Amino acid sequence: MTILTALGLASGTAGYENVSVEEFSKLITQKDVQILDVRTPEEYAEGHIEGALLANYNGATFKEDALKVLKKGKKVAIYCRSGRRSAAAAEILSKEGFELYNLETGIIGWSKAGKTLVK
Repeated sequence: MTILTALGLASGTAGYENVSVEEFSKLITQKDVQILDVRTPEEYAEGHIEGALLANYNGATFKEDALKVLKKGKKVAIYCRSGRRSAAAAEILSKEGFELYNLETGIIGWSKAGKTLVK
């Protein structure tokens, strides 16, 4: 066991799993996966991953908003601009029983990889 694993700091031990653009891309094609964008409504309007639901992490009612749009029992592929907000959001939602996969490089990495966004 590594020191990071013992301290609970290794990837995937925080209640969610960080995934690459390619892993995320494959994940969101599965029927039991819902996509959650945790950016602001303005960022979402500039371009988002097709089919993504929106719950603004910076909003005062983030958790309640997320729980309204997400279905229990389905995996959640979560992202933000760079991966930081979505990691924090994933930590919150994992405590509600969701299985979460965080796009580690966020929409920035998604775009750099040439993946499609919709407006």
